[in-house]
Amino acid sequence: MSEPEGKGTESAPGAVRADVIELDQSSSAARYESRRPTLEHGAGAGDGDTKAGRFWAWRRIPAAVVAAILLGAAALLLYDVAAVRAEHPAMYWRRWLADQLATVPLDDTWLLVGSGVAGLVGLWLIVLALTPGLRQVLPMRRGPSRVRAGLDREAAALMLRDRALEVSGVQSARVRVRRSKVRARALSHFRDLDDVRADLDTALGAGIGELGLVKPPALSVHVRRPKKG
Repeated sequence: MSEPEGKGTESAPGAVRADVIELDQSSSAARYESRRPTLEHGAGAGDGDTKAGRFWAWRRIPAAVVAAILLGAAALLLYDVAAVRAEHPAMYWRRWLADQLATVPLDDTWLLVGSGVAGLVGLWLIVLALTPGLRQVLPMRRGPSRVRAGLDREAAALMLRDRALEVSGVQSARVRVRRSKVRARALSHFRDLDDVRADLDTALGAGIGELGLVKPPALSVHVRRPKKG
């Protein structure tokens, strides 16, 4: 039985809070916010590196584009300098660029626009160089072999969804895995919503612990009745 709106209910061990929202029969729901699942003794705690960082992306495409542009520009400039040294006239683009730099004022609109675009591109390249990327890969704890492993977030969500569907009373379930939080939403066609939510919290908490992640994400469970009609 659910309590009136705004009052807490009994929660599973490790719960921060449990609220029951009284809605109409077709959309009644129970929501549960829990702490991060803890690793029990014997489930991998202490046998791996819990400080492993995220994986870094290779970023081959941006690096290849920047390298090609710089190589082409350097080769063209070197060729023109060598031609001038051999007493040939400089290329037209160098003469035009020198005239533009000597005559165009610094507050020219096109000059400001070009400077802004170049600054944004440079900032984007700095961000790519300083951030690891690969947000879809969750780092896992290292075993005795010290081999680093990662788990795709979609694969983790699929495994946890299968765990949720094994809970009695769950008709369907959706699970989204983030780097810091797992959100599970389920439809229950029978059993009390609080009981289904508690079983889901237990099953998904155990499933998150079995993923072997360096930092197990927090868990959010939402259960409701399917809409009639």
